[in-house]
This record gives sequence, C-alpha cells and structure tokens, in this order.
Amino acid sequence: MHELQNEFLSIKVNPVGAELSSLKNLETGVEYLWQGNPEFWASQAPNLFPVIGVLKNGEFIFEGKTYKMPKHGFIRYNEEIRLKEKTPNSLVFQLEYSEKTLAIYPFKFRFEISFILNEKSLEVQHRILNLDQKPLYFSLGGHPAFNAPISKNEVYEDYYLEFDRKMDLSTHVLSENGLVSDKTEGILDNEDKIRLHKELFAKDALIFKNIPSKKVALKSKNTGTVLSVEYPDFKNLGIWAKPGAPYVCIEPWLGIADTEGADQNLQNKEGMEMLEAGKDFEASYKISVT
Repeated sequence: MHELQNEFLSIKVNPVGAELSSLKNLETGVEYLWQGNPEFWASQAPNLFPVIGVLKNGEFIFEGKTYKMPKHGFIRYNEEIRLKEKTPNSLVFQLEYSEKTLAIYPFKFRFEISFILNEKSLEVQHRILNLDQKPLYFSLGGHPAFNAPISKNEVYEDYYLEFDRKMDLSTHVLSENGLVSDKTEGILDNEDKIRLHKELFAKDALIFKNIPSKKVALKSKNTGTVLSVEYPDFKNLGIWAKPGAPYVCIEPWLGIADTEGADQNLQNKEGMEMLEAGKDFEASYKISVT
C-alpha cells in the first residue's frame, strides 16, 4: 500500500488499479472508506476508464472492428499502473498505452490519477493525455464506497444523502444485464434528501444524468454531516450499494453504461468525451470530512 497523511487525514492507495483503500480521520480514528468485505462487495473505490458500467454484449465497435471491454474499463484491477510521483501531500499514478491496452482499446493515451490531501479534504484528480494522431474517445469516473453506519450504535436507516439544492430527480432504470433502459423512476420531487434503506438499490444503482447539484453530503440523523463529495467536473452521478450492505457508493461520472438500443459504435456512445490529438483533459472530485 502507498500511504500519505497530513495533520488531519491519512490515506492508503492500493497499487493494483491505484484504488483508494483507506480514508481515516487521525483525530478520531474513524475510517470513512468501506473496507471491501467480500461477503457484500470486495472493491472499495475502483477507478473507471475508458468506459462506465457495461457495454452492450461486452464490446464496442471502432472503425469497423469489434473490441471486448470489461465492465468499468481496464484501470480497475490493473497491476501495471505505477506510482509516478510522491510529494508531502500527493500521490500520482500513471498508466500509458501498451500492446495489451491497444488490443482492447485502439488509442494511444496516458492516464494519470492524483490523490491530493489538503487539510480535511482529499482531491482525486484525473488527467487524460491523447498521445495518438486521432481523436480519443473515453469515459471517466469514480466509485468510492463509504461506510454507513460510521458509528457502531447506529443503523443504515439513520443515514441519508443531502444535496446542495432541491431538485426534481429521476433515475434511469437498469435492465437485468446492466444496460440503461428507457424507463425512469422519480426519486426527488423538489427535494434534496435521499434516505438510505435496504431496498433503495433493489433495482441496482440510481443513475442521475446531467444532475444540477454538484455536491452531496452523507449525513447521520444523530450526528449530522459525516462527509461530502463535490464533483463540479462531472455531468452524471451514480449512487449504489449491494442491497443490505453497510456502505454507500457516491460515483461521479463522465459517461454512462450502454443503452439497450446502443449501436455499439464508440463515437456514438452516449456520454463519451472526445479529446483531440495531442490534447489533455482534467477532471476532479473532492471528498471532505467533518
């Protein structure tokens, strides 16, 4: 594990996939990050690139050729991503294209992810560089899971998510195979709170496209704000947990899973970013604790 700390927080990052594996309050000893109990879900905070969610039939088409791609892309579980730089307040990881990546994703790229501590906040900064001679098509996202409850004398139902504004919000329902259907269900009606309960994710993740709010807090009805996530650079937000599990994922997304009607051509995929040759792209989200 790669470790970093300041006066207030400590973090650990798993070298496999550059996955955040601990976010701890040094004053209280509280661990905010889900610890990956495989009884529910063995991951903790996978990094999503160059796709979000599943592709139709697990594949996409580019320039007439078909490529297989795993759910959420190939940064997750990747053992080839390397620590590029460590400073007193940051860890920077990097993965560059290789023959292995070109076989499933026909673009020359550099993926960088930085974990930056600043007082009681952790910024997760992504940088994508297009090293190719053609436009680069990609999606990008985070998937951090946070413990809920935090305190042993509380239960899941004591917790809720509160956005920074009241909204009308509908989720895009996923099909049984993880594709985005044309069905939506209302979640908020000029409201700002989603209460956590064991049936909330019975139909899989809540998926909010083009969400107006760019900040959400995890709160306890007993002790108030636990932490907040700000995601100004991300258009979409996913909220998810395994039903009955004691955590909640807050997932800033640039991109979305394939729709049931997708033609599978990468250039036409909903939510893809297009980066011109030789250019770079940055997007960050920030986790702040109380």
